[in-house]
Amino acid sequence: MVDQVPPSRLADWFALDATAPPVLLDVREPWERQTASVTPQGFTLVAIPMNEIPARLAELDPAQRIACLCHHGARSQRVAAFLAQNGFAEVANVAGGIDAWSIQHDASVPRY
Repeated sequence: MVDQVPPSRLADWFALDATAPPVLLDVREPWERQTASVTPQGFTLVAIPMNEIPARLAELDPAQRIACLCHHGARSQRVAAFLAQNGFAEVANVAGGIDAWSIQHDASVPRY
């Protein structure tokens, strides 16, 4: 089962395992990231569009804590489930995506 973590609680979720390096995996398309992006704060930001995840899976480390982010949370949920099925134990979906990030966590991130 994939954890559903609101943006306002992401730092807490990352902190649950201090030994696993935290990663925010942005699975949106490049134009979306240009429109609105998050600033890494206490985590590494990795951008891989959803449709490229299977081919680029080796770029991700199963020992890391990975939270997946998209626009509203649907694509990132699918990616998080895919990662969990492929041996990634510490996976979450950022509930509500970058839209919720803007509303709950950082109003300077544009909504689209």
